[in-house]
Amino acid sequence: MFYVFIGAVGFSLVHIFDFVALKRLPLLKPVLWLSGSALLLYSGFMVCFNGDSLALPVWLSAAGWVVFAIGIYFFLYSLFINLPFGKTYVKTGVGDKLVTSGFYALVRHPGVPWFVLAMAGMTLGAGTYFALWAAIIWSLLDIALVYIQDRWVFGRMFPGYTQYQKTTPMLVPNRKSIAAYIKQRNFSNTIKGVAK
Repeated sequence: MFYVFIGAVGFSLVHIFDFVALKRLPLLKPVLWLSGSALLLYSGFMVCFNGDSLALPVWLSAAGWVVFAIGIYFFLYSLFINLPFGKTYVKTGVGDKLVTSGFYALVRHPGVPWFVLAMAGMTLGAGTYFALWAAIIWSLLDIALVYIQDRWVFGRMFPGYTQYQKTTPMLVPNRKSIAAYIKQRNFSNTIKGVAK
């Protein structure tokens, strides 16, 4: 359980960096983000390869790693491609623009559903009790921390966030957000076709 705790500390450090961004403290933002991410990666590796086995079939383990890879890919895409990397994670202060496109048209916090999917895949892939506990605790912690961001932080960081909260669901896409995402994707593809 030590590694599960270390991962929880890593999560907390990653989420504290939003408060640091509001205070405009130089260098602390990337340091918190990097150290929190490193703790989470280390603990994720350790929970996968330590502890008692869940005794799952080999095919389920293989399927779990595929689900993990899909979840991690879209999680990373949501946080590091869909958002402007430098303004979000490196530069002092907060980004100057609210992102409502891409996966952010589906839900306000698309990293969370993808992370939960990745954690489910990790549990099946690793097949350890530590991975199961880590997946449950880290997913709940992620949801709790994102709720705090959504409720008390992002409204102070981004103009127009209150309106975004009214039009886009927090974690689970609905019919309107799916339609908006599809419409946006179709419009984006049309523009690319015209540009060629």
